[in-house]
Amino acid sequence: MSSDPVDVLIIGGGPAGLTAALTLARQLHTAVLFDNQSYRNGNSPFMHMIPTWDHRDPAQFREQARQEILSNYSTISLENTSIEKAEKGEDGLFRVTDASGNSWEGRKLILATGSQDIFPPIPGYADAWGKRIFHCLFCKGYEDRSAKRAGVLAIQSAANVPMAMHQAENAAQLAEQVTIYTNGQEALGSQLATTLASQSSNTVFKVDNREITGLELNGDVLSTSTFVLVQLADGSQVEEAFIVHNPNTQVKSTFATQLGLELAPSFVPGTGDIAAAAPFHQTSIRGVFAAGDCITPYKVVAGAISSGCNAAVAASAQLLAEKHGHQPLF
Repeated sequence: MSSDPVDVLIIGGGPAGLTAALTLARQLHTAVLFDNQSYRNGNSPFMHMIPTWDHRDPAQFREQARQEILSNYSTISLENTSIEKAEKGEDGLFRVTDASGNSWEGRKLILATGSQDIFPPIPGYADAWGKRIFHCLFCKGYEDRSAKRAGVLAIQSAANVPMAMHQAENAAQLAEQVTIYTNGQEALGSQLATTLASQSSNTVFKVDNREITGLELNGDVLSTSTFVLVQLADGSQVEEAFIVHNPNTQVKSTFATQLGLELAPSFVPGTGDIAAAAPFHQTSIRGVFAAGDCITPYKVVAGAISSGCNAAVAASAQLLAEKHGHQPLF
């Protein structure tokens, strides 16, 4: 076990965790950031909506952030290890233990572990994820603007009219024709068809109820000529420039269970995010904060940076009030 407790333990080395570490350093707090080097956008060559880093490599972003923190701030250390256990001791300190049995203690804990995507059981989906299957058309898709065709998967949590229509509307900003695939859900397809029939712009959209037997990525992922081949149960195939689908997610760790944290309500059993409301992002246990993809359905880098900063500021506020024996803000 490390000899002295640090101010904050940060689990997660993505944008939220890195921002939390940088923020804490600015007030001379000591912190250890644990990075298991597994990232939700690890399959993506580009990230977007970050000024000075738009359409650039997310791996390079993380590496440059790490270098800047270690070069400029002496109170932060980084550990490339996978934390397996987190607990709060009777002395009020938090203890984390990695897969090798090494332990660290801290006065506060920030969870920035990210989310785990639950892919639908469609062959080829995983290969196309992050390359031609886009979960967010603010993050991806602009480079494919003016595409002839795009598809929307109305499955999992998107297997309802409001969400399917929302994603189709986003896709129609970038493609001339949008097909909503219900993957064999005839009742949903009928509801969507009724909704579209009542709209004046229904020529842009169409519904396909055939079961999808596979998705095949064709071409160089860095080229806008790449497409997804949608393979259907009747043997036919359809080329789509890109597919829109936001898969179900779950918190990417067991720390919420280990610590007994509350989860935000979710329509899908076994999914959901850690309940950690803005602006402080404190969880249901005092001294435990959460940031990034693990606290919100809006899983984008810009949001992760924002919540990472806020969680760190909140942790600092508690630490300083406790240090001086003052009444804390919250």
